[in-house]
Amino acid sequence: MNTPRRAEVSRQTLETRITVKLDLDGSGCSRFAIGVPFLEHMLDQVARHGLIDLDIEAHGDLHIDAHHTVEDVGITLGQAVSRAVGDKQGIRRYGHACVPLDEALSRVVVDFSGRPGLEFHVGFTRARVGDFDVDLIREFFQGFVNHAGVTLHIDNLRGLNAHHQAETVFKAFGRALRMALEHDPRLGMAVASTKGSL
Repeated sequence: MNTPRRAEVSRQTLETRITVKLDLDGSGCSRFAIGVPFLEHMLDQVARHGLIDLDIEAHGDLHIDAHHTVEDVGITLGQAVSRAVGDKQGIRRYGHACVPLDEALSRVVVDFSGRPGLEFHVGFTRARVGDFDVDLIREFFQGFVNHAGVTLHIDNLRGLNAHHQAETVFKAFGRALRMALEHDPRLGMAVASTKGSL
């Protein structure tokens, strides 16, 4: 497969303006100007562990809180991934990863099924990491799955430190994406579905 799997998507509402550029076959390079440092740190994990080149710029109503910005970054990233992956010919479709960080361990499983679905089971041990509200992590992933058209299962299996819990989730998400989006040479140009399309 020599077709570049790149996309650029811009989304504008009364609350946010987001631009996402990505290359699914990158080397893990990233640049962020989102205004939410903890989210930028988490997305850097996705880029590095997913080997996805990721450039995201966002202008949101952060004077209110980070909710709209975090959710809309998830939405726009989902749209960009969907556009870049195209018709899904030859990809493995399923990806999974378990990632530890000290005492924390998370498992993420993804299916590029064309059907949005999120199972999010993370019992954060505190409500905030610095200034970041950890409830927004679910909002980010809900926005992503709705617009990427994937089924995503996220389970934090253990953890005492909320930063570690979040970081293992995002690292495992990157690794699972990397696996699911890899080309399977045995598939050729086929789609990994008995229906013949995803």
